[in-house]
Amino acid sequence: MSKSRTGNFFEDFRLGQRLVHATPRTLTAADQSLYIALTGSRACLHSADTVARAAGFERRPLEDLLVFNTAFGKTVPDVSLNAVANLGYADLRFAEPVYDGDTLSVASEVVGLKENSSRKTGVVYVRSIARNQHQREVLSWVRWVMVHKRDEHAPVGTAVVPDLPARVEPGALSIAHFAPAIGSVVHGTGVDDLWEDYAVGERIDHGSAMTVNDSDHSTATRLYQNTAKGHFDAHSMASSSMGRRLVYGGHVMSICKALAYDGLENSLGLLAINGGSHVAPVFAGDTVCCATTVLDKFDFPGAPVGALRLRLIGAKNVVGAAAIRLTHEGRHAPEVVLDLDCTIAIPKRHHR
Repeated sequence: MSKSRTGNFFEDFRLGQRLVHATPRTLTAADQSLYIALTGSRACLHSADTVARAAGFERRPLEDLLVFNTAFGKTVPDVSLNAVANLGYADLRFAEPVYDGDTLSVASEVVGLKENSSRKTGVVYVRSIARNQHQREVLSWVRWVMVHKRDEHAPVGTAVVPDLPARVEPGALSIAHFAPAIGSVVHGTGVDDLWEDYAVGERIDHGSAMTVNDSDHSTATRLYQNTAKGHFDAHSMASSSMGRRLVYGGHVMSICKALAYDGLENSLGLLAINGGSHVAPVFAGDTVCCATTVLDKFDFPGAPVGALRLRLIGAKNVVGAAAIRLTHEGRHAPEVVLDLDCTIAIPKRHHR
């Protein structure tokens, strides 16, 4: 039997197939520090043990997108090693915090398959679950990815496209780990904007921007053990339609979330990603900025936190976030690279 690991092609997947992904990963404070170095994240709850303990946590939890990108990286050799592109996300839920020393293991189930009309590629839908060393679920998500076929003439079964929810319903959001003292986070941020201060329809143009360096996105992809050829292999990508390596989309998400700190300083982190797409590629040398629109607000009576449903738009190579256009001639504007529908937790004023 061949020991060459060439990854799965579209015709290798079958509906209901279970994939147990290799190499569990223990995350540490060093990973958190490297994440900050790569993204510039200033999220207070994830930066200071003193703030986290005052807010009712045992210590600072690790960044939510550090956890997601690490778990995502586990799935790549089995799901997307031969991908053309990662197309989107849905029903992504953060179930409980992950701490320094926790070990993540990930498994996936194929929940949908659809061959493209060219017969050269197909779309694979998988639901993935990450668990900690206690076998408790910490994260789950659905994603769909376009994958090459090994043989364009290979027969495939009937197309099945899963029915995915437009959002994670408020009742399914995990907020039990937020203690009554969570409002004390404002003493770490120095900003007093809380859940009550945000309005549906409000747009926040985040003031900072970040240029992506080759060293940044290369290190980030290795940090997550993401072996996708499009991010690693400059030689093969030179002959592709892109002509060069792509920046991993999860790194773009992390940069945008870090830039969104200005205006969302008291965010306690992601509760869910309702949906999202990588609209256009980002390459080394591109400068990323972002803007956020408040889509909805959720109250949890008696709880110390509320939730904001946000549309986070990332763009490249524009002069300031105020210049970001969401649409152009009925489609995403050319500068848009990321369109993310997410839900965050934020303290409520009456529980301070």
